[in-house]
Amino acid sequence: MDQRPPVRGTARTPRAARTTVLLLALAFLAPACTAGAGGVAGTPGASGLRDPYFPKLGNGGYDVTHYDLTLDVDPAAHRLRGTAAITARATQDLSSFNLDLVGLKVDSATVEGRPAAVNRAGDELTLRPDIEVGSKLRRGRTFRTVVHYSGSPQTITDPDDSEEGWLPTADGAVALGEPTGSMAWFPGNNHPSDKASYDMKVTVPEGLTAVSNGEPAGPPTTAGGRTTYRWHTPEPMASYLATLAVGRFTTKTSTMAGGITVFTAVDPTVAKASARTVARVPEVVKWEAAHFGPYPFTATGAIVERKGDAGYALETQNRPFFPGPPSIGLLVHEMAHQWFGDSVTPASWQDMWLNEGLATYAEWLWEEEKEDTPAQDSFDDAYEEDANWAFPPADPPSAADISQPPVYGRGAMVIHKIREVVDDDKRFFALLAGWTKAHRHGNASTADFTAYVEKATGKDLTELWKNWLYGRSRPAADG
Repeated sequence: MDQRPPVRGTARTPRAARTTVLLLALAFLAPACTAGAGGVAGTPGASGLRDPYFPKLGNGGYDVTHYDLTLDVDPAAHRLRGTAAITARATQDLSSFNLDLVGLKVDSATVEGRPAAVNRAGDELTLRPDIEVGSKLRRGRTFRTVVHYSGSPQTITDPDDSEEGWLPTADGAVALGEPTGSMAWFPGNNHPSDKASYDMKVTVPEGLTAVSNGEPAGPPTTAGGRTTYRWHTPEPMASYLATLAVGRFTTKTSTMAGGITVFTAVDPTVAKASARTVARVPEVVKWEAAHFGPYPFTATGAIVERKGDAGYALETQNRPFFPGPPSIGLLVHEMAHQWFGDSVTPASWQDMWLNEGLATYAEWLWEEEKEDTPAQDSFDDAYEEDANWAFPPADPPSAADISQPPVYGRGAMVIHKIREVVDDDKRFFALLAGWTKAHRHGNASTADFTAYVEKATGKDLTELWKNWLYGRSRPAADG
């Protein structure tokens, strides 16, 4: 993303029957319960993954492999009705598990086709499956959960006061999810460490278009004054990268080299001002692939809304979102995220600098090669900017700081220092391409990155990490 501006009557029961009921109740309430005929003991999945900045985001005990979302959206009435069919693999023997969902009402839920009890505590849904499906929730087994929900989706205010989740626009709405907002429009395991493929079927009033990630899965269909759009995202995607834009758009579909689908959707009021930059999407993708390795997805493009529809651009997977006509530098930045953030996704929100530092450095490289501004000049400018020294990029002080200048500018300085150590551009770009290959469609942490760089360079870079990545004071520029 770009830098954000400086979510009954009772009958008497015989004693034996009362004893049986009591034992069943105790079994239901116990932290471990017997599941199914196999007698496998299950425990509740954790209600959060203890992320350093958002400890309640995400859930333990399972790994989602696919989301199948069916959504009916009425932007004018600010209403959404949805069905989320979630396929997941149990990573432990489960007696219950959680999903993240804010605001919207759960109408019903099933696990493996049987009704499941749903309890709610704030943004946490706890689903307790029917005991008959207990054996399906053993560790290593795949199970399917279906949640029917409805209501008025919420806008979430982040710790840095930026807004995400469900954002009303001039002619519709847009859903943006970094870092917490996806739970405003669908239930899920809302943490970057759990990536999944997606299918979306979105019905909107006739005359509006629904744009999401991936590729169109067939032409839109219209009936009864409403139009349905289908989208398919085959590669794994973190929930914060999922998007949905509903409104009036000028759309264009083409195919670039390698068979990559290029789909762009631009609000007609900014189409003329956006045209030149949006037309350069294939050029930017090709240039970045030459530096960072093969493009990791089957589709690319852009979504351009009006100015003011959101306060920031975001690297939504396959087609970044822009609030107004993007500059070429911003396009380069958000497209670089398709490698750094979208394909190679941070293990936790503490690793945000791996997204933003590398995407910012992509801007420096573009300026170096296309605009005759050496990356060293960009480094020097960033070095002199006091805001970049507020805290170490790998250790923001709070959740409100993960999108602040040090994560971007000082993060990019770390990458430039690595380039200096390598001292050979061919080897440096091979190092970046090797990183995106090693963790393609996966997750990686700062520790993974520093270990990878040291192995790739054959050097002990303790001082570099100490001074530039974790240091709390400004080191000498040549240090």
